[in-house]
Amino acid sequence: MSDVVYPNHLGIIMDGNGRWAKEKGLNRSVGHKAGADNLVNLLDYIYKNTSIKVVSLYAFSTENFKRDKEEVSYLMKLFVTLFNTKLESIKKNNVKVVFSGRRENLPKAVLGSMDKTTEDTKDNTKGILNICLNYGGDYEIVDMTKKIAKQVLEGSLKIEDITKEVVNKNLYQDLPPLDFVIRTSGEKRISNFMIYQSSYTEYDFPDTYFPDFDSKCLEESLDNYRKRDRRFGNAK
Repeated sequence: MSDVVYPNHLGIIMDGNGRWAKEKGLNRSVGHKAGADNLVNLLDYIYKNTSIKVVSLYAFSTENFKRDKEEVSYLMKLFVTLFNTKLESIKKNNVKVVFSGRRENLPKAVLGSMDKTTEDTKDNTKGILNICLNYGGDYEIVDMTKKIAKQVLEGSLKIEDITKEVVNKNLYQDLPPLDFVIRTSGEKRISNFMIYQSSYTEYDFPDTYFPDFDSKCLEESLDNYRKRDRRFGNAK
């Protein structure tokens, strides 16, 4: 594994759960459950078999609240189950779990399970799992700007001292830049996912729906990443 190149920070836009279910004649909720089950297996593989240190997941965007109320309600209950029970393997793998996004509009049960997961894993050191829930990249930039503006007004920060490092520390989480983002289902857009952290991100858009995106599919995407020539603006 040490001789194989892996991204330090991997992002996954978990897309296609509903379409996976629809093509099988099933309710969209079945697709979401299948996606959650696959996620647990995929994360277990990542943290046991690769050197990837940080994984950011696009679990639920701010715009997803516009979906059918029944579907949103099911997803919220699924999140509670996922955080309270299904992420136990992540905790055992010594992975720290953090959350990015706005807390407003999230049910108390979801917030409680998020807080418990954060507390239970705060001292874990092997890796970081960043779950983007009620998240929008544009809102993250707005909220970061407000935090910095407040510090300037309170006198704890001078305008001339605002740097990229200060900006990063005032985002939802202080994480390294995204190296590689995979969006499943074949859709070729980033949908407001961690736009500040994506300056030099490489992307892959496999056609596979997320419930079927297993470790083999992941390694195929990672092989594509290894073929990229990451110049970061430098001429070669």
